[in-house]
Amino acid sequence: MFVYEYKVNPKPIQVSAINEAIRTAQFVRNKVLRFWMDNRGVGKTEMFRYNTLLRKEFKFVDELNSHACQTAVERVLRAVNRFYDNCKKQIKGKKGYPKFKKNTRSVEYKVSGWKLSENRKHITFTDRKGIGTLKLIGSRDLNFYQLDQIKRVRILRRADGYYVQFSVQLEPRDTVEPLVPSQRAVGIDVGIKYFLADSAGNTVSNPQFYRQGEKSLNRLNRLKSKKFRQGKPQSHNYLKARIRYARKHLKVSRQREEFVKSVALRYIQSTDLVAYEDLNVKGMVKNRHLAKSISDAGWSTFRRWLEYFGYKYGKVTVAVAPHNTSQNCSNCGQKVQKSLSTRTHICHYCGFVCDRDVNAGINILQKGLSTVGHTESYKLGEFNPLVSLEQSCEIKVGL
Repeated sequence: MFVYEYKVNPKPIQVSAINEAIRTAQFVRNKVLRFWMDNRGVGKTEMFRYNTLLRKEFKFVDELNSHACQTAVERVLRAVNRFYDNCKKQIKGKKGYPKFKKNTRSVEYKVSGWKLSENRKHITFTDRKGIGTLKLIGSRDLNFYQLDQIKRVRILRRADGYYVQFSVQLEPRDTVEPLVPSQRAVGIDVGIKYFLADSAGNTVSNPQFYRQGEKSLNRLNRLKSKKFRQGKPQSHNYLKARIRYARKHLKVSRQREEFVKSVALRYIQSTDLVAYEDLNVKGMVKNRHLAKSISDAGWSTFRRWLEYFGYKYGKVTVAVAPHNTSQNCSNCGQKVQKSLSTRTHICHYCGFVCDRDVNAGINILQKGLSTVGHTESYKLGEFNPLVSLEQSCEIKVGL
């Protein structure tokens, strides 16, 4: 699936209609979740039947397109199935018990409830919520695709406005020209001082977008807090201050996303095999001294884009165990203990001297080359980053 995203500028009356549609989808989701909680053991069929009863009981639910209500039920099903899967896998800690939503930001339609104009530049929502026609602002031309290829349409609310996303059924490898093999392989070691260092000795500096915008973020947060009224309805000035604060966060996240995307694409296009560490980022951010720096680096996002571009261009991406990649000598294999503050690898056994991160990159490449071909491992390709619209590697094109 490809997700193409367009900006829309709805009128105030359309904004109210979109928000009402989003609240209705949230209402259906929460009611179906409560039905599951009160009747343990009910399955998919009973949930959809309960959704039908809600449409008969509440007029505002019946005004929303039936497929949009079904997608709200599907969100509950995904949450319930994920909870059961985590229990079966005996994952430590919280198992992700489904929770009620209070700040839903999107409503999703299937193949009905919307209609594209002849030139594919406008979309009209045909249910009784009254959203009407919206102009699609973007460079991507939907005329290249058949209507039956568009499987989902989603209206999304962000801090800077509203967007419409189209989920198009398309094989990504058919959209690009096959790359000429470069006969190169590289190992990548991500870090904090450098964003990454590879086995060839190249480094990419860490832009630290959050650190750069932290002063401005703190100022906007203080202004927002000053306008907050405890136990009272919030003023329009508070709402405007909250939007300014959210827009700054959105800008930082977009800067980080575009940066890691460009770096991942460059490595995939210039090499035939990319090896990287299978880091437990979720566990690493529990270190309160490094949590902010790790989150600012965007390691998980970088890995997702590497896997996506590797799948798209037919390149090999290998995740290897990170144990001792920084400690072992890449020249002789002996373990050389060093602290995080030691940035140069000096081997006391063979005399090899190298930058710590470059040494780790060479070790990662060696592990990746020794593992290629053993496809029974999850790290070697069982994960498909394009399985559904809900996966994080959504390709947003057209802005």
